[in-house]
Amino acid sequence: MSLARRTITSISWKTVSNLAASAVLFTRSILLARILPVEIFGTYSFAGSIVGISALIVSFGMDWALVHRAPETEDEDLAAATHFTLVLLFTLVWTFLYIAGAFIFASGQRRVALLLITLTTAGTQLLKTPQVILIRRVVHRRLALLQLVNAILPTLIAVGLAWRGATLWALLSINLTTLIVDTIVLYVWKPVWKPHLLWSPARIRYLLGFGSRNILATLLLRVLNEVDDLWTGQFLGEGALGFYSRAYAFACYPSRILAAPVNAVATGSYAELKGQRVRLSKAFFRVNALLVRSGFLFAGLFILAAPEYIRLVLGPKWLPMLGIFRLMLAFTLLDPIKATVGNLFIAVGRPEVVVRARFVQLIILVLGLLVFGTLWGLTGVALAVDAMAVIGMAVLFKQARVHVDFSLGRLFGAPSLALALGMLLTYGVATLPGIFSSDWQTAIVKTALFFLTYSGTLLISERDQISEMWLMFLSLASRKTR
Repeated sequence: MSLARRTITSISWKTVSNLAASAVLFTRSILLARILPVEIFGTYSFAGSIVGISALIVSFGMDWALVHRAPETEDEDLAAATHFTLVLLFTLVWTFLYIAGAFIFASGQRRVALLLITLTTAGTQLLKTPQVILIRRVVHRRLALLQLVNAILPTLIAVGLAWRGATLWALLSINLTTLIVDTIVLYVWKPVWKPHLLWSPARIRYLLGFGSRNILATLLLRVLNEVDDLWTGQFLGEGALGFYSRAYAFACYPSRILAAPVNAVATGSYAELKGQRVRLSKAFFRVNALLVRSGFLFAGLFILAAPEYIRLVLGPKWLPMLGIFRLMLAFTLLDPIKATVGNLFIAVGRPEVVVRARFVQLIILVLGLLVFGTLWGLTGVALAVDAMAVIGMAVLFKQARVHVDFSLGRLFGAPSLALALGMLLTYGVATLPGIFSSDWQTAIVKTALFFLTYSGTLLISERDQISEMWLMFLSLASRKTR
């Protein structure tokens, strides 16, 4: 099969599996949130953050080294065996240290969660080699099916266990089931690659050298994603982390609808236009304008109707997370924009700019947690995360002017006005007596009123620009399927 045909087939499988898996995972999140106690999510999230913050060290950025075409990877089997050997060695050392740490520093349910997540994560690391081989071959059908099965089967088991009274083990079963399914699909049923060991000094130098150039940026991103959970669990408790982790999880879903596919193709578009400043500037502006306008729409909708959605979908026990959920929407609105600006620097060959920005973000986040988190608890943690996102985006936008021309006024002006008008009008109507009689009616009216006001304001203020963005979105979609 030709590369073009494999690419089209892979994208088709991946798109369908992504949509289906996202729907299943969203349903699972809702069902488990309604059934399980809040603090169980805190215990699970804290253990997952401790394990996740260093798990990247095990692969040491070597996965993409195996994908990359080089003399050391021309023989796929020998390169894969060397990759597997290094990952196995790193995994054994990492697992020993984490298990010892769990017995020394943890107790009770936290120890159980740490031990099982450590062991399942170690097993997952040993499955990386066949997964990377499939990516290298541009054969994603098995990975797409695996993604879908790993959404459905763990959901059935976890929800079933929770329904029968299990708490922590309902969540841990997700990790365990996923590991078992992955092992069967990759190593047992028509194995992608049969694992064996190889010590090849030349290939080892290549893998470690390639990985060392990527590990810092990747590790910084993982630390930024996990340090707020660690701080919350350690200093505010597992109940607080339960609210915080669910607020973040549900706040992220709206941005995934459009941001994920746009960012998936933006880097390639930027790279294609490298050196063509005018065309690159237009593409950069249109991509970010699309994300800003869609992000402001989703943020406004969920900020306004959050009380009703939480009561109706998750249940009244989750109402204490209302404030932080609204604050986290600001982060999930800005983060995809920051990501696509970062993609610009990767496309033009300046990834060190992203690394510096992440260093700045990490400093801001740590200071924010120490100051705001100490003063205002969960609200302070959410504010620290928002400040990190705003400053990181500002740093990247400033550096982006070296490569592209754009106006922040044009980028944010009209959607900011539409957001303000929509929220003011909706809040004003909500204060009128006798307007709302139920949560369902309130949610529907708020959603419809804000959507019409926001959309109408944008149509009036920038009709031509919206037409251009729509054409750009169709162009990106067609490019992704070519």
